[in-house]
Amino acid sequence: MEPFVLTTGRLELRPFATDDTDEVLHAVQDPDILRWTTIPSPYAREDAVFFVEQISGEGLRTGTGFHLAVRPRGGGPLLGAVGVGLHLLPGTWELGYWTAKPHRGRGYVTEAAAEVIRWTFATMAVDRLLWRAEVGNEPSRAVARKLGFTMEGVQRAATLHQGTARDAWVASLLPSDRGLPGLHPYLPASAGRAPRPDVGAAL
Repeated sequence: MEPFVLTTGRLELRPFATDDTDEVLHAVQDPDILRWTTIPSPYAREDAVFFVEQISGEGLRTGTGFHLAVRPRGGGPLLGAVGVGLHLLPGTWELGYWTAKPHRGRGYVTEAAAEVIRWTFATMAVDRLLWRAEVGNEPSRAVARKLGFTMEGVQRAATLHQGTARDAWVASLLPSDRGLPGLHPYLPASAGRAPRPDVGAAL
């Protein structure tokens, strides 16, 4: 896919490029980002280069991942990052985000992620947009709730952080939550189907 730009009332979002490398390196030295994300720690310049040129660049080229730098409209510092990546299950994408420390508390990433969600549902074949965070990452969960995600529970050992498997909160946002069609028809368990007989009780 060719590079593109998304905009909101305050923000401009575009795929990461080589010129962003130094700002990425600086932003993710923040202890909170290192604690709650799965990026390497310590985080060296070669890690920033790999993210910008390989993870972000290859995702854009293959259409399997879109990692967007969040900046003020008209130019300015790197405020954060929002990305969506294709999951293992067909029609499932995963949303992730972080905010640079000096710019937290202003709603930038919530605003940017809402636009990325809109773009993803409009552009990709989606059944389910997934959000996950290590249990305890309350700021990330607060953003997901503001975005309309439905919290589904805890998955054991679902995220790997510095060589240790940890439990993760998991939530989803479906196209049907926004009145949109998905990749496949969706029949929820609560759709009024008659319950199946309890076969086990007859054994």
